[in-house]
Amino acid sequence: MCRCILRASGIVPIGSVGLAILIGGFSCILASAANFDLDQARKRAEQGSVQDQIELGAAYLTGNGVPQNASLSAYWYEKAAGSGSPESEDQIAYMYEAGLGVPAKIDRAVYWYRLAAAAGLMRAKVNLGLLYLKGEGMPKDPAMAQRFFRDAVRKRFGAGATCLGHMYFLGLGVPKDIPAAEKWYEKGVKLDDPEAAYNLAIVYSTSAYHSHDLAKAASLLRRAVDRGYVPAMHSLAMLLNKHPELAHSPKEQRTLLEKAAKAGSWKSSVMLGILARDGERDGKAVKSDPSAAYYHFKLAALQGGSAGRKLLKRDLDTLAAQIGNEQQAALDSKAQAWYVKHQFAFVFILRMNDPARFFPVVSVEEAMADSAAPR
Repeated sequence: MCRCILRASGIVPIGSVGLAILIGGFSCILASAANFDLDQARKRAEQGSVQDQIELGAAYLTGNGVPQNASLSAYWYEKAAGSGSPESEDQIAYMYEAGLGVPAKIDRAVYWYRLAAAAGLMRAKVNLGLLYLKGEGMPKDPAMAQRFFRDAVRKRFGAGATCLGHMYFLGLGVPKDIPAAEKWYEKGVKLDDPEAAYNLAIVYSTSAYHSHDLAKAASLLRRAVDRGYVPAMHSLAMLLNKHPELAHSPKEQRTLLEKAAKAGSWKSSVMLGILARDGERDGKAVKSDPSAAYYHFKLAALQGGSAGRKLLKRDLDTLAAQIGNEQQAALDSKAQAWYVKHQFAFVFILRMNDPARFFPVVSVEEAMADSAAPR
């Protein structure tokens, strides 16, 4: 599972909300790049190699060894889907749902999701359930959505439990029932779903419906972090900022923020800028770094779009006056060059041995306005 490809902006407001409901497809960035022979892979793919078609689709989507190109990614995934790969059917279904590399066509999305689900792919069943829950491409039917999610849980696919937790926590097609939601999140955690761990951590740390247990919340967030879940990295860093006694090491917060920022979390970039602006302890002294602060804020403004620019304008203007025009221009150029190559915000960071690296889009996260994550 992978990286947040996310509607048109490519930006997920990580850390701005607590509960998140899966609505279509995740995405990921690989922890390290593999050697990728584009010419040989393309030659084999054109000869009908499904695995090479899949690898090309993943490479063009994540920018692994090639420039990111959503259209070419969709082309190769649809080739693989046409050859009967259920994972590719699910992948191209989401791309049609989101209009990623292909025109948005919900009927094509439903077609491919159904084929993947018929082949027994649990992720596709969850995605179909989400369409029933939203009433997109088919009549709105929360009861049918529940059946898909429960079937996924019976097959030990944790995302189904997480979706059921969301339904009960938010009252989506069912009566609002916080204890039932918690039980489903707990079931998702037992099934090793990182989003279940993340959302249960939010319940333990911020929910008005539950007594707070910050140590438990930190433990749950670390479970999600261990699976590469970027929102958990940011939220754990924010929790440690308020409660440094929970940190495993003095460097844990910064390491989490740096990983999340690299994956496209603009609010993690903001936090790195704040740390540099206000100063971090270096031995007995507290040292600030206006140049580093400007760079992180500039990068966050690029990653965060209009919201980032609006939030950071005053800080950028103030810091620009401190560092001078020449340094400002150099840092602007550096941030822009990085952003051009890393325009997507990722939800997962996967290791090279994770099979999910070949299918970077399998479910999208949509923020829920009424919930609050550690900030």
